[in-house]
Amino acid sequence: MDLVLIRLLFVLFVAITCDLIQPFGFSHQIDAAVGALLGLAIVVFEWRLHRVSLKRLIGAAIGSVLGIFGAYLFALVIRNSIPSGPTQSFLMLMVMLLMAYVGLIVGASKGDLLNLAALGGVFGGEKQARKSYKILDTSVIIDGRIADIAETGFLDGILVIPQFVLRELQLVADSADSLKRNRGRRGLDILQRLQKVASLNIQIVEDDFPTIREVDMKLIELAKVYEGKIVTNDFNLNKVAQLQGVEVLNINELANALKPIVLPGETMKVFILKEGKEYNQGVAYLDDGTMVVVDNARKMIGKNIDISVTSVLQTTAGKMIFGKWDERLAARADTTSRSVNVSAHVVPVPPEPKKTPALAADRPIE
Repeated sequence: MDLVLIRLLFVLFVAITCDLIQPFGFSHQIDAAVGALLGLAIVVFEWRLHRVSLKRLIGAAIGSVLGIFGAYLFALVIRNSIPSGPTQSFLMLMVMLLMAYVGLIVGASKGDLLNLAALGGVFGGEKQARKSYKILDTSVIIDGRIADIAETGFLDGILVIPQFVLRELQLVADSADSLKRNRGRRGLDILQRLQKVASLNIQIVEDDFPTIREVDMKLIELAKVYEGKIVTNDFNLNKVAQLQGVEVLNINELANALKPIVLPGETMKVFILKEGKEYNQGVAYLDDGTMVVVDNARKMIGKNIDISVTSVLQTTAGKMIFGKWDERLAARADTTSRSVNVSAHVVPVPPEPKKTPALAADRPIE
């Protein structure tokens, strides 16, 4: 809002200045209108510059300088080969504009190839080169694990939250569907948790791309502008961003990388939650959400059992563990544990005291 006010004041200042000075030689009203249009054009140009990366700006500037230098060399040739006159002036002007324009376009298109970190302290030194922006999307905010990662100190740099992501969260939180409404409110709560983390630098940016309707494409364009990384859980956004050369941090991939390694032959205790697709199978889940398919465990639904891992399958969606429950081994272990418990609870019976035979003196006299 402050930037909008400053821009309006600038346009008004240019219009008043042109009205007072009358640089174009027209009436006061026309000069003021032309000044307002000129100020508006400058504001639009400045607004567009915010959407161009620093590398492209530097490339455009270098290209323009080289183009003007090339135009100067061409102008020397034209001056020596064509007599002075309107034709010479026109050709020199056209060559100057053409070379400057070509240098500007080529430099801007090749600006992404510049390595600012190699330029040392010219553009902020190593500290500026190490500054990294991480742009959060809606899915990773609603998921909530980003707050846990931030609270443990594994996130550095600047977390960027675009206004269009906040608007999408607000729409979800105001949804008539109770499930969507709860998800949206959870996302807003996660943002409050992130703001309370003292080690984080959170920036809410106003950058928007009115010509782009999809939020995912807006995130990709914003990542290009800030030269940052997108933090997401969305599989499709992950693939599209990588195709366009934008780095992506996927929380699901991080979770898969942190899952404990399970090898065939190991034993583990699982809770059989439901039956599987195949005959006599049971399905369990680990604490991290990994699915465990157990053979011969259909009748053990609702119970904790010890299984032996037979194989591990890694897929794009995650990891699956296959195991087997040995009923005979479990029964033998159960019998052994019962016998141990029974022997531990048996109370030893004390032996009966031996009776002492009566003495002769104690016998009655016949």
